Amino acid sequence: MLYMLSVSLSLQVCHSCFRRQANPHRCAQCKFAYYCDRTCQRAAWDEHKQECSAIKKIGKAPNENVRLVARILWRIQKDTGLVSDAQLTTLDLLEDHLSKMSPEDLKELKVDVQHFYNYWPKKSKPVGEDYVSHLFGVINCNGFTLSDQRGLQAVGVGLFPNLCLVNHDCWPNCTVILNPGNQTALDASFHSKRRIELRALGKISEGEELTVSYVDFLNVSKDRQRLLKQQYYFDCKCEHCTSGIKDDLMTAVRDTDGHKPSADVVKAVTDFSLQALVKIEEARTKGNFHEVVKICRESLEKQDPVFGGTNLHLLRVLSTASEVLSFLQQFTEAAGYAQRMVDGYTKLYHPNNAQLGMAIMRAGVTHWHAGLIEAAHGLICSAYAILIITHGAHHPITKDLEVIRTQTEMELCLFKQNELVYRSMREAVLSDKPMMHAGEQIKTTS
Repeated sequence: MLYMLSVSLSLQVCHSCFRRQANPHRCAQCKFAYYCDRTCQRAAWDEHKQECSAIKKIGKAPNENVRLVARILWRIQKDTGLVSDAQLTTLDLLEDHLSKMSPEDLKELKVDVQHFYNYWPKKSKPVGEDYVSHLFGVINCNGFTLSDQRGLQAVGVGLFPNLCLVNHDCWPNCTVILNPGNQTALDASFHSKRRIELRALGKISEGEELTVSYVDFLNVSKDRQRLLKQQYYFDCKCEHCTSGIKDDLMTAVRDTDGHKPSADVVKAVTDFSLQALVKIEEARTKGNFHEVVKICRESLEKQDPVFGGTNLHLLRVLSTASEVLSFLQQFTEAAGYAQRMVDGYTKLYHPNNAQLGMAIMRAGVTHWHAGLIEAAHGLICSAYAILIITHGAHHPITKDLEVIRTQTEMELCLFKQNELVYRSMREAVLSDKPMMHAGEQIKTTS
């Protein structure tokens, strides 16, 4: 198992466990790698030590693909050809699809190859350009995108030879999850290593092929086929693509008493939505979150009378609006958008889809912050039911969610016993004021 963190996120995410840290511990040698603490740094040292020297020598870190190729080659040279003892295939046998690449993609690949040779230490064993190009091709069409420990953002790329043998289906029976393990226990005997897991989404019949999805399902079939052809060089002929299953929901328009908006109106709002999404991303990249909210609200005003609740353009705006408003601590408005997003996602995604579970979890936390404890606990429980399947009981996300579920259950019990006391206690916690009930201070012990 080999992976690499993106350069753009190197200051924000631990290079070992992918946790986000406000004040990470920096490698004193290369000054590029950051860790939660010395425990994470020690856990990563075996993989980091050679790249540490290489980065220090050239003065900066190249992109993640270049560093991943170097890490692969260091591992191969160390282990005499094996990337891992349990691998079922070799990198030599994996497809690189170099012959199918466009001239533009080949040009970019050659630039990466040149950057690799600038990075590869002179004292390391020489490697031929053809093999280096092969590795870049393998990463391009076999690499897995890795998310941070919260599952919220793509933070890097990994190459896992065994998983490259698992074929694609837009409605798969398995999912791939990175479990960062646990290096935080005081007793090292309780530490667990990071690992990539292929997890079943339900009962799989004997002889049934194991499949995963290479792309997000929330694209209409022709767009998924285009993405798969562009990135992985094959034509998807799965049932959902050939039959266009759920395409009608993804492009749904509002039906009011049998009356639907005209094709011209739908096209106009669709074009507006596409332009708005570009503006939203630009404002978000600049950190102008109030502008993001402004554009989202304007978009929803135009979309709501025209699009159905499962329309992808609408759902993308709802997702962004709920996330950014939560960041701005405008939780009540965020919760309303989050609930609408979850309602749409539930009708589109596989019931045990990991992204659906994460979306429901975020919606639950947003409702919790908004003080909507009944809805919050219901969403948290729904998310837990999904993530216990997709991530397993020992994944950090599932463990964190179990803590939240216990807390919301306790709060819900208090809410049902006496709503006024619950509201008073919540307000006191949020404002750091004495808790009041019926005009009298509630005395607490600490």
